[in-house]
Amino acid sequence: MKLYIVDAFTETLFGGNPAGVVILPEGADFPTDEVMVKTAAELRYSETAFIKRINEKEFNIRYFTPAAEVDLCGHATIGSFKALLYGGYIEDNNSYINHTLAGDLNIDIKDGFVLMDMATPVKINEIADEEGLVELYKIMGLDYADQKAKGVTLLPQMVSTGLPDIMMPVASQADLEAIAPDFPALSKLSEKYEVVGVHAFTTEAEEGTTCHVRNFAPLYDIDEEAATGTSNGALTYYGYLNGFVKAGDDCRFVQGEKMERPSVILSHIDVDADGACKIKVGGSGVMVAEGDIKL
Repeated sequence: MKLYIVDAFTETLFGGNPAGVVILPEGADFPTDEVMVKTAAELRYSETAFIKRINEKEFNIRYFTPAAEVDLCGHATIGSFKALLYGGYIEDNNSYINHTLAGDLNIDIKDGFVLMDMATPVKINEIADEEGLVELYKIMGLDYADQKAKGVTLLPQMVSTGLPDIMMPVASQADLEAIAPDFPALSKLSEKYEVVGVHAFTTEAEEGTTCHVRNFAPLYDIDEEAATGTSNGALTYYGYLNGFVKAGDDCRFVQGEKMERPSVILSHIDVDADGACKIKVGGSGVMVAEGDIKL
């Protein structure tokens, strides 16, 4: 099996979010779930993708954290198609289908840039009661009353474009940087709300940038992640629901600064006449290493 290491959502080596990518030999089936979890744990990246080629245009990709399988992973998808392109399995300036547990998603490759469909966006719930708000912000190392006094009026909402996260607004980039989660408590909270984790954001941003963001998913052994495609797809939809993203907008999210792995995630949202939303997330990637894995 071929193994690639790819830094996704960046054009700079050792920037972005690293992912492991395992490409199965032609005709081979996936290893057991136990083996794929152990492989992800051995590689120690937040996600490792396992790719089974169906035909020249279609691939079945499964995603594993060091703890469990997840339905979809944006940065590992970017990494997967950069690895497929690098390895000669696909051609630039073409479209492909990615069969995932979150559904069948279109992938467009243009001049080495990977643009991928997100699963149908869904708002699952929101945290509106005072007790729940105080609890969430306290777990994240912030004071809700202070955030409210600084002008935060948006409510945290659980949104998914493949994986559910809590979208948590904060007042400023300084507040975003100050987040210091209680990770055991955050894991319990994630279980309680049946989400992967918390995607914290601020709309205080330079011109051309929609939000600065940080992502935390300790329930899946990911204390913090440098770039998250699905979470920023969900944030695009949250922004649309809450008025700071408009239909047809191109969005730009900056992530990973606190980790010193700066990442840029781009998204686009279309809304049809019936109000149905379609979100695409895209980015570039840099090959770090390649080799063989013995499974």
